[in-house]
Amino acid sequence: MSSSYSLVSIRNSVTPRSLLHPDYSRLPSSLPHLLQNQRRPSYSFLLPPLRLNSLPLPHGKKLLSPFASIPSFADSGDGERQVQQEEPKSEENGEEEPRGMAQAFHISSGTASAIAVLIAFSALCLPLFMSSLGAPGPGALGTRTRALSYVTLLFGFYMAWNIGANDVANAMGTSVGSGALTLRQAVLTAAVLEFSGALLIGTHVTSTMQKGILVANVFQGKDTLLFSGLLSSLAAAGTWLQVASYYGWPVSTTHCIVGSMVGFGLVYGGTGAVFWKSLARVTSSWVISPVMGALVSFIVYKCIRRFVYSAPNPGQAAAAAAPVAVFVGVTAISFAAFPLSKTLSIALVQALAAGTVGAILVYRIIRKQLGHLLDKNDDLSPPETKDPTLNKNIGFLSEIAGPKGTQLEIVYSVFGYMQVLSACFMSFAHGGNDVSNAIGPLAGALSILQGGASGAEIVIPTDVLAWGGFGIVAGLMMWGYRVIATIGKKITELTPTRGFAAEFAAASVVLFASKLGLPISATHTLVGAVMGVGFARGLNSVRAETVREIVTSWAVTIPVGAVLSVIYTWVSTKILSYILRNGSIWFSTTSYGFDSVLAASRNPSLERKPSRPWSLLMALRAMVIVRANADVKQHQRSIDVMSCRCSVCGN
Repeated sequence: MSSSYSLVSIRNSVTPRSLLHPDYSRLPSSLPHLLQNQRRPSYSFLLPPLRLNSLPLPHGKKLLSPFASIPSFADSGDGERQVQQEEPKSEENGEEEPRGMAQAFHISSGTASAIAVLIAFSALCLPLFMSSLGAPGPGALGTRTRALSYVTLLFGFYMAWNIGANDVANAMGTSVGSGALTLRQAVLTAAVLEFSGALLIGTHVTSTMQKGILVANVFQGKDTLLFSGLLSSLAAAGTWLQVASYYGWPVSTTHCIVGSMVGFGLVYGGTGAVFWKSLARVTSSWVISPVMGALVSFIVYKCIRRFVYSAPNPGQAAAAAAPVAVFVGVTAISFAAFPLSKTLSIALVQALAAGTVGAILVYRIIRKQLGHLLDKNDDLSPPETKDPTLNKNIGFLSEIAGPKGTQLEIVYSVFGYMQVLSACFMSFAHGGNDVSNAIGPLAGALSILQGGASGAEIVIPTDVLAWGGFGIVAGLMMWGYRVIATIGKKITELTPTRGFAAEFAAASVVLFASKLGLPISATHTLVGAVMGVGFARGLNSVRAETVREIVTSWAVTIPVGAVLSVIYTWVSTKILSYILRNGSIWFSTTSYGFDSVLAASRNPSLERKPSRPWSLLMALRAMVIVRANADVKQHQRSIDVMSCRCSVCGN
């Protein structure tokens, strides 16, 4: 063996330090740790200790793993280990480590507290200036209607806040986990795109019977009951989302709303108020979504390893594959999401044109940003070794110090650009689509308060869309880092290529499944896609404990939402019953709903005969019906809670 090199055989067992070169202190600090904890098949590496600290790494890059190779870069969790080793330093020095948002964004605790206070102050004050609050009406009726509208807007903000804290990880989690974006960059980018998507392409028409779960005919003419159900559903779904976000569980906001509406429908409308077939389709997405996402991402990542990593020139292969991937993605999205014409040929031509433009733009960007590396890479050739076995297992030095180090930089730079673009698109689309989970029930409740019909279609005002977008951004800034960490770090280790494979697979599955009418969940699909990338690297690459927690949270989402909805109804009833017994506030109710209340606000002389609440349901209705005039004769009725029909007159 040459005196300037040491042949080290790294096997599945712990490598003895005695086999290492005597110049052990000159190696990077992370190398001994990796040598002792490596659990991989047998490799042989030729280590030049005198040259290891002076490897020509790309400018501004750090050596995350000394044994990095193109097929297995970042397989070791060295970056995570380094963080774990650095954390105790602040404790040893007696410095208080920032927590929560301050720690995530590397800001002081005072700055984080100031941001939280500013968001809370804005959430309390902005509704006072919204046109959806309603114009001041005459007397107490108009004031109480505005007060109820204000409370309704706060409920909607709470739900939107939790959507931002949990669901935005669908777009940005993989980008942060792979290192394509820092957490601060991801949050700022997502904040702009989520708000823009909610305001510009947000659904302006939504169904108060969310996702076709409840039968509209059961609640026809029962505006008060429907109003109470919408508010309790927002509160219940928001509560479960907040619990899931606290523990970093990525759950489906659609399933949260569905569970809350199912609980409300069963208690106050009976079994006939629920579309059980629709509920079964939603439940089946627990299996369909992650399985399809994992399968497609597995195939995509295997293709990347086969046609890019294993190519003679991986850098050139990545640069050539990027425009092709963009062409396929943009063409599919344009064909499915922008049907400008019902004619198949015209729709296909416009989709191909959009895909071609996207591919050309990406090609020009890559050549402009990485042209110097691509040209340099063409002039270099891989080093040759006489021994083919040694050439095959030469290790990390030939891949980092030689031309493959440049190729590796090109590969990750190309896929990093593509991943950022896909994350931006997903974030914009998420703001436009999923904001309806919070704004739909909110708009329905506001429409009932303002005298609108409780039909199936409700028009959402622009200021309400903006309000929902603000709530999503606020939740993303304050708690979004929790679920982003789960998606990007805790399931499996991600790199730009793995993150792109997961995002591309998730977007493709959601797009085509939606067009085929299959029940699908974007959250479940993305989590499954990340798992699929991990499975492509080996079963041991996926953290089973994290997957087990996520699947459990999925299974209990709908039942927990239903139970919370019923509990909130019960608590509200107890509070109102206490108030009524003590006589501090007198409410009166009517079976005619909000239409009669609004009529009375316009005509104070209009006589009406309200009834006193005798049941839990009437106690809830008392929350949203104003006090009757003191001189109106009281008329007592016996109320059937489930059907809301008067047992005396049948009305």
